[in-house]
Amino acid sequence: MKILVQWWVGLLMSVWAVSSAAASDIDTLQRLSETGTLRVGYGDTAPFSYTDDNGNVLGYSIELCQQVASQLQEQLGLPSLAIEYVFRTPGNRVQMLNSGEIDIECNASTNNEERRRSADFSLSHFFVSVRFVSLKENHYDTLQDLAGHSVSVARGTVNVGQINQANRERRLNLSVVPVETLQAAFDLVTDGRVAAFAMDDILLSTMIAESEDPTAYALSEEAITAEEPLGLLMRKDDQAFVAQVNRALRTIYQQGDMQALYERWFQQPLPGKGITLNVPMSDTLARYVREPLREE
Repeated sequence: MKILVQWWVGLLMSVWAVSSAAASDIDTLQRLSETGTLRVGYGDTAPFSYTDDNGNVLGYSIELCQQVASQLQEQLGLPSLAIEYVFRTPGNRVQMLNSGEIDIECNASTNNEERRRSADFSLSHFFVSVRFVSLKENHYDTLQDLAGHSVSVARGTVNVGQINQANRERRLNLSVVPVETLQAAFDLVTDGRVAAFAMDDILLSTMIAESEDPTAYALSEEAITAEEPLGLLMRKDDQAFVAQVNRALRTIYQQGDMQALYERWFQQPLPGKGITLNVPMSDTLARYVREPLREE
């Protein structure tokens, strides 16, 4: 048994080493120059990234990345820079970065210490708190109200660790149910199979608005986490590319167009969705885009 365990640990370490080496061997800037193509990861996460009925990839993060690509083309002196959109999930995004299937994820990834161990982030483009959604009829407003019940989370998100930490520290006796997609986690609430679904508040608000009966759901009064930044996700230790992306974002922020871009996705009807979120830009984000020089 001891030999078997040692073999298994050795195998895992070998796989990790090969994966890490493959990631570090990718020079994104060189590949952009050679291929003229930026591989952009996207998800099913309106209003940040999603597809409309015609299969077009769009969203707040996508439009921002389109502007980043234009800036990168100019900064790198490329004759052209096309975008290839690649669908990714919360569970495979880091793997796809490391394998080179995508160069940058343009979605809604939380920039925190846990995730920075496996990937690098751009300057922030949004700020969120984690809350939970439940059926309004159950009157679950705080984490304590959920004690002894089940909570769904999307596998591969930082919310898994956040809800587990709250569960331990507050002795809530929660049953945490990881599933593959955000929609699957939300559907468990709809079907009454879990008491709540924990996720970034803006994404929960969007999913509630898109549901068949938005009045059936309630967003928790209590925030599970303090406000946290979202950023564009890139390969670990690809510092030259990260620096160019941040240079592009600083230029975009300093041009003063972010308010209009924000309003298109958070205060006007979402293309292909038929809903309007009516979420004004937070003071935190407004201050940040005015002073984009600090690093995360």
